Amino acid sequence: MISLWVPLALTSAFLLASSDALTKRALSVNDVYIVAWLRLFFSLPLLAVCLFFIPVPALDHTFYRTVLTALPLEITALVLYTKALKVSPLSLSLPFLSLTPVFLIVVPYLLLGEKISLAGGLGVLCIAAGGYALNINKFSEGILGPFQAIRREKGSLMMIGVAFIYSFTATLGKKAIDHSSAVFFGIIYYIVLFALFTPVAMFKSRRQFKKAPIMATILPGMLDSVGNITHTTAMSLTKVAYMVSVKRLSLLIGVFFGYLFFKESGIKERLIGTMLMLAGFAIIVMYN
Repeated sequence: MISLWVPLALTSAFLLASSDALTKRALSVNDVYIVAWLRLFFSLPLLAVCLFFIPVPALDHTFYRTVLTALPLEITALVLYTKALKVSPLSLSLPFLSLTPVFLIVVPYLLLGEKISLAGGLGVLCIAAGGYALNINKFSEGILGPFQAIRREKGSLMMIGVAFIYSFTATLGKKAIDHSSAVFFGIIYYIVLFALFTPVAMFKSRRQFKKAPIMATILPGMLDSVGNITHTTAMSLTKVAYMVSVKRLSLLIGVFFGYLFFKESGIKERLIGTMLMLAGFAIIVMYN
């Protein structure tokens, strides 16, 4: 029987990929900081309503310390992530998020003492390798071709930074969940993130708010709010590396959306990456 965290992680993956595709469309003619701020803003109404229907857990110093440590990292990742979506094709930037599971083999062990099995490690590495191989159209330049393409695609370099930061924020998020509850943490984290990011967005783009893309960011924000709940709930039910690895199947969906909505080429050449990611998913689900 498939554990509940698996469909939750897959749902989160689909919602993330959908929100990213819609966000990229909004970014085509709009400011990065405004789009990122509005995406957060429109995720809040549903989350705020949920807050009235869940119990408030007892919170300790570890919870507050962990959240305050994670938030500056989250803001940095949010800005880099949104900029990467703007400046590079989805199919060249998003695949580098597959590095997060690799980092998560080590980071949760260092911060939480969380170990994964040999089979689980193999599954994680398959998903990471598959994400890398999604850039297989660059292999004509050698096995390191996708990384060499970083020199031409600033968005890819930004996304590598995001992947590294996410390995820490995901691990810190799991720690905060352990000292509160999944849904409560997800809601409070987004609310405080929005509050802290607001002055940053206002300072960076104060002259651009007159033409803020409100209609274009409503749906991405709403998708994010549901994705937030599924993400944190799945995270509470399994190890960080497994959950984030399965969620990285969003890369497959993102590549498909890049082809479907933005006419990005090379989707057929990415079959090997797709198969590797699906194999990794199967290993994690069957043996853990």
